[in-house]
Amino acid sequence: MEIKWVEDFLALAHTLNFSKAADERHVTQSAFSRRIKQLETWLGTTLIDRATYPSRLTEAGEKFIPVAQETLKSLYQVRQGFQANQTLEAQTISFIALHTLSFTFFPQWVKETSDNTAPVFTRLRPDTGSVEGNVNALVDGDCDFLLTYVHPSVPLLLDAADFDYKVVGFEQIIPISAPDADGNPLHMVGRGEQPFDYIGYEKSSFFGHLLSELFALKMPEHRLVHEGSMSIGLKGMSMAGWGVAWVPRSLIAEELATGQLVHGADMSWNIPLEIRLYRSRNNQRSVIEKFWNRLPDLKQTKDDH
Repeated sequence: MEIKWVEDFLALAHTLNFSKAADERHVTQSAFSRRIKQLETWLGTTLIDRATYPSRLTEAGEKFIPVAQETLKSLYQVRQGFQANQTLEAQTISFIALHTLSFTFFPQWVKETSDNTAPVFTRLRPDTGSVEGNVNALVDGDCDFLLTYVHPSVPLLLDAADFDYKVVGFEQIIPISAPDADGNPLHMVGRGEQPFDYIGYEKSSFFGHLLSELFALKMPEHRLVHEGSMSIGLKGMSMAGWGVAWVPRSLIAEELATGQLVHGADMSWNIPLEIRLYRSRNNQRSVIEKFWNRLPDLKQTKDDH
């Protein structure tokens, strides 16, 4: 059965005149009559009493009117929904981001970026929990962009011939501790000869890779008291007095300002990071190209200064 047969039938049910209905449907009367006959054959019943003039509907034809109307309504609603989804999907930009970036950086950054380009619909995938998993999500095409911290000690295995990036921000991870009653660090890196209590990251995480590489040579004696994969969890453990944790400054700015947290080492232990946005050069959807081309590269700005 074809949808146009049902539409033809409803036109005929309205006019009860083959000639007028054919004109409304912009077909010849012979073609129109043939399509009505094809519908009747498919249904296995007669819909039109052709022995009278003007034509009239049979009992089956009368019963078929609401069925035909509802069928067409449902089909067109479904089609409209699919088309709307396809339009939305075509305008959707998907990201995968490190967990901390997803709430300390992404919301305001994507708002400002959207304001400077054009409104976009974004989808943020959850952090896989590992550097390799996040990179693979971009390589496999599961997202349009990878938003990540970058440091020379943790190279991302992305071929520059296939993947491009822009620097979109900067961050520092800094050692923090809960304060004692006098406002001094409860735990301190390299204070005295006693090992300090250290709150670390799981090895597979970005910060786990970074800190293990950087501290392999210079880390003072310490005692690992807790290990986690997310900065916000380590922040909580440090606030509870468990030890020193390295977390992004943006995550603990308020607590540092109010004295709920204090620096757990001198500034030489702060680690500067770039925030980069990576994309595949093969992903050339128009919405991606438009977003990318209007996105400033802060690396160039930094180099110029």
